[in-house]
Amino acid sequence: MSVPPPFSPVDGPATPTSSPGTGPSLRHVLAGATRGLLLFGITPPRASATNEQAREIARLTLARLDPLDVDALVLYDIDDESDRNPDERPFPYLPTMDPAVFHAAHLAGWRRPAIVYRCVGKYPEPELRDWLRAVDTDRVGGVFVGASSGSKQVHTTLPRAHALRRETRPDLAVGGVAIPERHTRGLDEHLRMLTKQERGCGFFVSQVIYDVDASKSMVSDYHYACRDRGVTPRPVVFTLSVCGSLRTLAFLQWLGVRVPRWLENALRHADDPLAESYEQCLATARELVTFCRRLGMPFGFNVESVSNRKLEIDASVALAARVRDLLGRPSA
Repeated sequence: MSVPPPFSPVDGPATPTSSPGTGPSLRHVLAGATRGLLLFGITPPRASATNEQAREIARLTLARLDPLDVDALVLYDIDDESDRNPDERPFPYLPTMDPAVFHAAHLAGWRRPAIVYRCVGKYPEPELRDWLRAVDTDRVGGVFVGASSGSKQVHTTLPRAHALRRETRPDLAVGGVAIPERHTRGLDEHLRMLTKQERGCGFFVSQVIYDVDASKSMVSDYHYACRDRGVTPRPVVFTLSVCGSLRTLAFLQWLGVRVPRWLENALRHADDPLAESYEQCLATARELVTFCRRLGMPFGFNVESVSNRKLEIDASVALAARVRDLLGRPSA
């Protein structure tokens, strides 16, 4: 078996760089994934937000992030996914500001990398190409997300988006989505990951996980498939999200997140579902840290904060701080 080359998350020179006056480049951050990455994910303000409201949201976000010492900020791109599930959506779809615009216009004070999601089907090819040409690849990476169903009409397909990136900005660090629940059904998610890796993905970010066994199986199959093919596994970042109410639980399930029956029972009957989910997220992180380090997998965690309820926001920040401790990092 051939020996895999040293890890390089994106095409281009391996030497990490950073822009003047900023922190480490995203390339440098990803190269340190063997010790465990820590990301923090948010949704941009609603599309209807005023500039003043967007600035205030950005200010509060930066204040919360300041003591956490996270490696990068994740900015989600929200799309209407009603085509994925015929059941009524527990929360209404509300368009949000373009995450790239929110980052450029309101998060100038963030001196570390940002990972901007791109639901590529929303964007005509010229618009996506313009973003690729303009992006600062030291400060910004991307995660390309395909259509939520095979029947959805799109402007740009996921394979075409990856081709555009190779043609336009091969130095852009781009990630892909990994879905452990899909692996449970077909035992082939690791093959999708390998295909995305061949297209240029330098890392993967999972859908929200509550089924730790499914996540371990996916990562294990991916790790050994990489070894068999003589290729270097890319970092797999696991997304953790606290669940503060039964309505939020219903929304997670609507999105396709598998919540094991025992945990669903625990959340439904808990006096405090938020505290129950917080402890489960922490237990999941603890187990995956041990598992990935034993396997020798580059990995990380994306602690997301997508609620507008202060209790859930505070719980997400607290969870990120505990995960930081699990990774063995000193407090900022």
